[in-house]
Amino acid sequence: MDFLSNSLDWFPIFLSIRVAGAALFAVIVIGVPLSFYMARHDFPGKDVLEAVLTLPLVLPPVVTGFLLLLLIGRQGPVGFFVDWAFDAQMVFTPLAAVLAASVVAFPLMYQSVKAAFQSVDSHLEDVARTLGASELKIFFTITIPLAWPGIVAGMILAYARALGEFGATIMIAGNIPGKTQTLPTAIYFASEANNLTLAGMYVLVISVITFGMMVGLNYWTRRRIQQRSEATHAES
Repeated sequence: MDFLSNSLDWFPIFLSIRVAGAALFAVIVIGVPLSFYMARHDFPGKDVLEAVLTLPLVLPPVVTGFLLLLLIGRQGPVGFFVDWAFDAQMVFTPLAAVLAASVVAFPLMYQSVKAAFQSVDSHLEDVARTLGASELKIFFTITIPLAWPGIVAGMILAYARALGEFGATIMIAGNIPGKTQTLPTAIYFASEANNLTLAGMYVLVISVITFGMMVGLNYWTRRRIQQRSEATHAES
């Protein structure tokens, strides 16, 4: 096989794993509290804000990348400030890849976590308030545990989406070997170079990772349902 005579470049694999991990951290930090607030509050313009938050889910990734380029490019407001303040640029850096992955993965996290918070029985939280529990304690001891399955599902879906991000990434991070080349871009350019063996190996790697995550999520969800059913039968 051609692959055996050409060593596999592991950089895109490790970079994709790190980029997806950083993107997941970002969407958790931003998405969980924002989802909770949006699930529990109504205010003028909420529908418009939710449309903006979920827009990357339906926009072509290249369009999302173009909008990000307008934002963080040297002439964009964020890019201009970074250039002025730090004499650096964001485009064509690993940070740009993290930003692209975060933006496209955020809607999946947001929708899943928001639905999880909406499914929490508010009466349990009200009981805790009558017993003198603070809002912060209620959030971490009642709301989060009850919403945990939806949060975990959102985390896995967001990580898998970030791992496979291509369109927005190629627009603002490019495909610089040894610097910004992720698995999806490596697959694309290996195919363009007619190196189908290398592209196939990268496809196999990303497929195994994402397939394993989906199988794990399905198994974990099924086990939780079984445990909940067994606990209900035991109580009755």
